[in-house]
Amino acid sequence: MNNWCFTGNLGNDAEQKFVPNGDSVVSFSVAVKSGYGDKATTTWARCQIWGKRGESVLPYLTKGKLVGVTGELSSREYQKDGQTKTSIEVRVNDLTLLEKREGGQAAAPRSPEQRTPAEPSPQKPASGPGSFSDFDDDIPF
Repeated sequence: MNNWCFTGNLGNDAEQKFVPNGDSVVSFSVAVKSGYGDKATTTWARCQIWGKRGESVLPYLTKGKLVGVTGELSSREYQKDGQTKTSIEVRVNDLTLLEKREGGQAAAPRSPEQRTPAEPSPQKPASGPGSFSDFDDDIPF
């Protein structure tokens, strides 16, 4: 079984291309962070979604978008400036858009004119039945 699950932010807007037989492929790169502090690293994963699934999510895949990806991992070696480099590639089986708009709905796709960095929305304190606002600050353990 070859299955890699990760979350990260898109490095650029996704791009759509067509292979000679007419199939669509949507490609995007995701920055996957691991570790913390001085030992923090970023691994770039080149992702591809084929067919109608890729076409349907293309407008949502904009630079900086937080996504969750599950897919088949592979690596490819290539030459750049006389050095051998390795590219990590993922054929996407499942894609989750993780950023939400205020109100809990998924963010609407943006046209190229509207693509600007998202401003953080203020958090509203929870209230009503089932909220955590009625608990004491003391931890019971």
